[in-house]
Amino acid sequence: MSLQLQIVSPDRALVNERVDEVGIPGTEGYFGVLPGHTPLLASLGVGVLWYRQGRDMHYLTIAFGFAEVQPDRVTILAQTSEKADEIDAARAEAAKKRAEERFARPTTDIDFERARVALLKSLVRLQAASRARIRS
Repeated sequence: MSLQLQIVSPDRALVNERVDEVGIPGTEGYFGVLPGHTPLLASLGVGVLWYRQGRDMHYLTIAFGFAEVQPDRVTILAQTSEKADEIDAARAEAAKKRAEERFARPTTDIDFERARVALLKSLVRLQAASRARIRS
């Protein structure tokens, strides 16, 4: 028994595959989904989404959106998403440094929430890229 997993962002469809298990970063924490799961609608946070196909693990970054879970399928509508093996680690590291610099030199016009989200996204991208390298 498996699940149909669909992951879509505004610019493209990233995944449309049969999977055995999914780990999703919700706003209230991570949750796992197996075939036969109770129907659920959840909001997404920023994190690494993973899914398993047999023994193969796959990783993507997710930032905001919604997950619809049905017993036989999971649909992810993400504001942004990126496959781990497509992440440019050097670019993610540079984004992390820029976000950290914003916090190190706060000004009166800094948008702390925007800076916090930028830092979180860069950290998640680095984490996903690292997992993809370990898997390879």
